[in-house]
Amino acid sequence: MGQLIAAVVVVAVAGFALARTIRIVPQATARIVERFGRYHRTLNAGLNIVVPFIDRIKVEVDLREQVVTFPPQPVITSDNLVVSIDTVIYFQVTDPKAATYEIASFITAVEQLTVTTLRNVVGGMDLERTLTSREEINTELRGVLDDATGKWGIRVNRVELKAIDPPASIQDSMEKQMRADRDKRAAILTAEGQKQAAILTAQGQREAAVLKARGEAEAVVLGAQADAEAQAMRAKGQADAIAMVFRAIHEGRPDQRLLAYLYLQALPEIAKGDANKVWIVPSEMGKALENLGGLFSPPQSPPQSPPQSPPKEPDVTRPSA
Repeated sequence: MGQLIAAVVVVAVAGFALARTIRIVPQATARIVERFGRYHRTLNAGLNIVVPFIDRIKVEVDLREQVVTFPPQPVITSDNLVVSIDTVIYFQVTDPKAATYEIASFITAVEQLTVTTLRNVVGGMDLERTLTSREEINTELRGVLDDATGKWGIRVNRVELKAIDPPASIQDSMEKQMRADRDKRAAILTAEGQKQAAILTAQGQREAAVLKARGEAEAVVLGAQADAEAQAMRAKGQADAIAMVFRAIHEGRPDQRLLAYLYLQALPEIAKGDANKVWIVPSEMGKALENLGGLFSPPQSPPQSPPQSPPKEPDVTRPSA
């Protein structure tokens, strides 16, 4: 009976010792092992063997990237305005030993260092630059924090400003300024549109005037060409008519009686018009009348032609008043 109890005790002690000897570390974590109160080694993920009752697991360190949100911090800008800034820090433990022994609480240290650095960075900027330079503030904060936390075994991957809230009075002024800027831009855009419309209208009118003048010039040229062609055709027609008349006269061989008859037909044309006060009758008119009388007498043998006398001056006959 006593041997059974002893065996049970030995098995229990061996099982307890085995349980204290085998350590299973989860993925993305690390455990610090101390031996006799001093740092001995770091246990990585997986199955690890330690010396029971001699080695002690001090702390478990999370190696994943961590996100820490800090409460809004009041910060004074260079133009003496208080703004509330809310920040977010993304960091990761790269050295579990340094994060355990170099700093008591690295999260609290990162928070305080972030607040101090933020006040130093924003304190050198005015409100307008603070609101428009978030990327610059993020980069400067990350550089300072990464340098300061390197000896703690921490790497700051990113720093983001969630919100920058100026005072309520400043917000009202900013809204009024933004509204005025929008009205100004709207007025500028309206003026630019009207300017472009006026320019386009003037260009259209100019092009229309040029086209109109070009059309009128072409119309004048075409009209002149048409008139010239018409005159040429008219002159050609008159020349053809004269040629036909001349040909008909020569082919018909007119005598003195026909010419006398034509003279009589021309007399009414001479007498037309109220302004005709003096008639100029050519000397050949008498011969034409003599030849006209021969139309009613029987034909006679032509007399011998007398010797030519010098031409007589035309008779002037005045009409009766």
